[in-house]
Amino acid sequence: MSEDMNAGSPGEDLFEFVPRRQGFDGVKTLYYETVFQDPTHLEVFTYTDRMSYRPGDTVRFHTSTTAERFDISIVRDGLSPLKIAHLKGISGESVGLREDFFERGCDWPESQSWQIPLDAPAGFYIATSQASLGGKSQEQEHGFFVLPHKNKAKAILLVAATGTWRAYNDWGGYSHYVGHHLTDGWHLAPKVTLHRPWARGFMWLPPGAPRKATRQQTPMESPPRYFYDEFAYSRGFSKFYASAGWASYERPFLCWAEAQGLAVDVVSQGDMVDDPDLLAAYKCVVFVGHDEYWTWEMREAIEQYMDSGGNVARFAGNFGWQIRLEDNGITQVCYKDRAFEKDPLAGTKDERRLATDWWDPRVGWPGEQTFGLNTHFGLFAGVGGMAARGLGGFTVYDPNHWAFEGLYLGYGDVIGSEAQIFGYEVDGLDYELIDGIPRPSARMKTPEGLQILAMGLASNLELAHGRKGESLYWGDETTAFALKRYGVATDAARDAAARGCGMVVAFQKGRGSVFHAGTCEWVAGLQQGDPATCRITRNVLDRFTSL
Repeated sequence: MSEDMNAGSPGEDLFEFVPRRQGFDGVKTLYYETVFQDPTHLEVFTYTDRMSYRPGDTVRFHTSTTAERFDISIVRDGLSPLKIAHLKGISGESVGLREDFFERGCDWPESQSWQIPLDAPAGFYIATSQASLGGKSQEQEHGFFVLPHKNKAKAILLVAATGTWRAYNDWGGYSHYVGHHLTDGWHLAPKVTLHRPWARGFMWLPPGAPRKATRQQTPMESPPRYFYDEFAYSRGFSKFYASAGWASYERPFLCWAEAQGLAVDVVSQGDMVDDPDLLAAYKCVVFVGHDEYWTWEMREAIEQYMDSGGNVARFAGNFGWQIRLEDNGITQVCYKDRAFEKDPLAGTKDERRLATDWWDPRVGWPGEQTFGLNTHFGLFAGVGGMAARGLGGFTVYDPNHWAFEGLYLGYGDVIGSEAQIFGYEVDGLDYELIDGIPRPSARMKTPEGLQILAMGLASNLELAHGRKGESLYWGDETTAFALKRYGVATDAARDAAARGCGMVVAFQKGRGSVFHAGTCEWVAGLQQGDPATCRITRNVLDRFTSL
């Protein structure tokens, strides 16, 4: 090759060379961030002492970095991010990880403190740590909430799905889904701490980062692809960035709402419990995205709000697990399907608080009793090989409902398909069709008068066909769903459990009203300006803030 032909070609100075074994499979590989404490490699990671603060409180930052100095830039995030502070020239220190850091906390020393101004606007704040070393720079984002003043509440409150953020945060290689070198047969961490950094992609994403449910349908005869995973692996983001986090779900909703001229406060789930008077100040409480993990006390708080006349707009899916918060909210606990043998509450008078599935008969509080839908009659759609060639939207069954006003829809029309709002996990019900209208079956414990407005099909079976290059992320989930739905895993039960649905429902709960679009990806429609998604969302918020 001549020198001219070689000009512009990648060379050793542009690449890091990493060998891999033949047969490497990125789908089944967990890549994660952690500290290396290599003085020749630049790294900077930060976490805060709490998740929520009030104006006047002090935020304490804990940082590990190989740089001698670093900065922290603090902005109130939203449609037009507002710079609040820039803390410069902070002394850096490289700190390792103690044993069981994912459960006990990193225990890094305090590197900097910052007092929130008394006039600081309420909202979600992103603190970006910035460091430089040897001509290279590195950034890492952390987030926290600044709560509204007691007498300055807006009409709408967005409650972020922080339990789900914490469950999927795999910084250091551990979460409620994964873990390595664990004892006692665990393949996941039943306890995770708030005192560690957020994995890359949870707080910030570049424009165009693939969502979990893809708009690009899988071609016939092609094996499933996972575009978010491919992007994460190639660009250094968490494998779970598209499953949870501010950047993927709450931020798109807030930006859309602010562009609409709507005033929205933002808090964490824990704030609903820490401040018993918080919810009552709002006409409408909103939940969006992937909202899977709740405590008993959180459910009690939102049900009391509904019963007292509060209105709930839930554009979210996968309401599944009961968790507990310990150590003043720092440690989140979920024993999942091993709760009967590992949870210390098993067999006690407090057994209903087991950190396991809400559908578990020992807990006895199925999700549809609060939000009208049940995740076990969902779940997957538009992702990998799960309902990979579906409509991507909801089929309308009640076009005359007030939520669809101004769209001039008819029976059988589909909403949101262009934006793929149906996925990646959806909540539904066991139902029966009566004269072409779906109704909850007798086995469901739905609120009286619940109406099913729209529906789509989901799957819990990702089939392997032995195609060359085929690698499945989920595979066959039917045994788990059969046991949860029917209590048995016979062939007939597994066959039934392979099928699911996602729904849009509306109902009254006490003196309050509830609208629930049971899908994680509703915000994709807002993000992409889908006319039907935007109009329905506006109809719901306008009605609920005027009641």
